[in-house]
Amino acid sequence: MTKSELIARLAAQNPTLYHRDIERLVGAVFDTITNALENGDRVELRGFGAFSVRHREARMGRNPRTGETVHVEAKSVPFFKMGKGMKERLNKS
Repeated sequence: MTKSELIARLAAQNPTLYHRDIERLVGAVFDTITNALENGDRVELRGFGAFSVRHREARMGRNPRTGETVHVEAKSVPFFKMGKGMKERLNKS
């Protein structure tokens, strides 16, 4: 689901709200999560999951096309861990 599809689905479920307000709300939620991750904070949404930042060390990688070894810089990457409630909903029998 894309961001615009999420906004459209929320607008369909809440016909009393303006589309532009839902768009601003979704944007604000995503911006808040992004800003928290930029600051090194962890964002936990109970029953859904937790977003955090993981740091990857510099390493020697390999170019799959040429086989040549290349240096890969250290970097920070976003990480999502599914919450218990979400895991149970997805794996119910």
